Amino acid sequence: MRPKPFIPEILNGNDQYVRDKTGKEVWHRCQYRTPYSDTDRSRVVYHANYLRYYDFGRTSLMRDAGYPYLEIEKSGYLYPIIEVGVKYYSPLHYDDLMWIYTRPGLLERVRLRFDYILMDEKNQNIICKGFTRHCAINASGVPVAIDDKTIHLWKVFPK
Repeated sequence: MRPKPFIPEILNGNDQYVRDKTGKEVWHRCQYRTPYSDTDRSRVVYHANYLRYYDFGRTSLMRDAGYPYLEIEKSGYLYPIIEVGVKYYSPLHYDDLMWIYTRPGLLERVRLRFDYILMDEKNQNIICKGFTRHCAINASGVPVAIDDKTIHLWKVFPK
């Protein structure tokens, strides 16, 4: 099955953000090059490594938005992943340069979601689409309401 087209267009001259011409959503983007250690015997990226790319995209978004994850932890909040989803369309290989597109998704009282699209930089093929869902907890591991700065990030993320 082929994915719905994704046609990124740089937003307002800032190459960290793009608008999808087909769906109109705004996405943060960063680049990553596939290291050899991420591939398996078949010379493609091992399926679980895509979650590491999601992590790279998510932490890059937070850092670029002025609220790095380390600052979240220092303020007493943790956001462990409670659910993931990945739909694979084509493989990545060693040394492939990819774009990682990330955007804030659903925001609930104690849970939040990030959405992702990975795209091959060379051919502009969608590699995979997915999401991570997180639960806000305090240092003791007790679920708590999402912190105000994270809520603010969701509100100010470009529309």
